[in-house]
Amino acid sequence: MMYKSLSKDFLFFICLFFCYNIYAQKSEKPVNIVIILADDLGYGDLSCYGATRYSTPNLDKMAMDGIRFTNFDVPQPICSASRASILTGCYANRVGVHGAFNPHAKKGLDPSEETIAEVVKKIGYNTMAIGKWHLGHLEKYLPLQQGFDDFLGLPYSNDMVPFYYDGSRNIPEAYKRKLTYPELPLIRGDSKIKELKTLEEQSQLTTLYTETAVQFINENRDHPFFLYLAHSMPHVPLAVSDKFKGKSKQGLYGDVVMEIDWSVGEILKTLKNNNLDKNTLVIFTSDNGPWLNFGNHAGSTKGLREGKGTSFEGGQRVPCIMKFPGTIPDGQVSNKLITSLDILPTIASLVNAPMPKKQIDGINMLPVLKGHEVNLRKELYYYYANNSLEAVRYNNFKLVFPHDYRSYEGVLPGKNGLPGDYSRKTSKLTLYNLRRDPGERYDVKDLYPSIVQKLKELATKARKDLGDKLTGVRGANRRLEK
Repeated sequence: MMYKSLSKDFLFFICLFFCYNIYAQKSEKPVNIVIILADDLGYGDLSCYGATRYSTPNLDKMAMDGIRFTNFDVPQPICSASRASILTGCYANRVGVHGAFNPHAKKGLDPSEETIAEVVKKIGYNTMAIGKWHLGHLEKYLPLQQGFDDFLGLPYSNDMVPFYYDGSRNIPEAYKRKLTYPELPLIRGDSKIKELKTLEEQSQLTTLYTETAVQFINENRDHPFFLYLAHSMPHVPLAVSDKFKGKSKQGLYGDVVMEIDWSVGEILKTLKNNNLDKNTLVIFTSDNGPWLNFGNHAGSTKGLREGKGTSFEGGQRVPCIMKFPGTIPDGQVSNKLITSLDILPTIASLVNAPMPKKQIDGINMLPVLKGHEVNLRKELYYYYANNSLEAVRYNNFKLVFPHDYRSYEGVLPGKNGLPGDYSRKTSKLTLYNLRRDPGERYDVKDLYPSIVQKLKELATKARKDLGDKLTGVRGANRRLEK
């Protein structure tokens, strides 16, 4: 009888254990996703990355509560192509996106490509895009056709307007193409709701975006959501609200970055107020490096070579901070190579969503976020100039191929919103050790011939897959033809 009683008690506790686990799994809150993307923010433009003439306390705190990456790269150094990679997990040329679409473009990101929004909508997420889109301004390419339930923002960059960078309607001869651009439309859903005709109107964008993001979070406190907030700033022309005007020691550029930091703080505060901070992954990064020929209206690469529009590190290595309490340990600084390509598969893994049906190039980086000492990504291909393979990276070594590029070196930058000139240069075949030489100053190809050969082999592999305009190789992946 005693054994029967023990057996019943044992079975009772086993059943209780399994019931508790099933209840815990069912009651566990789903993971929300927030991506905050700055525009043209440089590697050295946050105080936790070395900025000294203004502070970014909310982003610094976010880094202390999560992980800060020192080797985060975007695969292309320009707006539309970079955004295509973030949202699809693909090299931009794989999905047929090149450069930056202007207001007369007839193309955009093909709606048949799967974005992060479409991936999470499969499992019931509500989705919203706020801010700069720049993946096609025609209705068939807008966010509502790319998996987002709602959109408020601009269809392209805030400089694609019929006035000059300083707000003047007196446009220099070299920029007469601006006269062909329409007034800048602010869009809600698929429809234009107003035109922004002055920099004063643009100065309210960061506040508008932030208030809309806060409202979206509040409305979805009881439903899993994905929020994609792509700020228009600090892309030129710079504009800031009165609450941050004159607040930094670095002039207007510092004011603008401080306002973006405030925006991050408002979103983090809203998550906490709704008891969502513990089950929300927040990612902050930039689409590419700074537009250096704008001088004091441009950001800093913190010593990295060149800037936006080049395949050197200043154009493609950007700040990245991620926060997710309970999954990402506090206070991590990671030097692991990670890219914006990896955001989609990492999110899909985190929320248990099915991956896109078509091939992607991203890697699930969740083990890196959790603090495991793993080196998941070793390779990165630097494509630019309408599908030209300009460099290949393997671990810390980067092989740059001969190519022409615009350079910021050796020319006087602009000032107070006016652009300076570029110089034109030609790169030779060069090898850099980015661990010792992140500024890409010293060619070490003669010291490492075996590394050069390996990187050339990787380049051959990339060209067969993705193509290369420089060498005339046509990629095998048919999505290039879209």
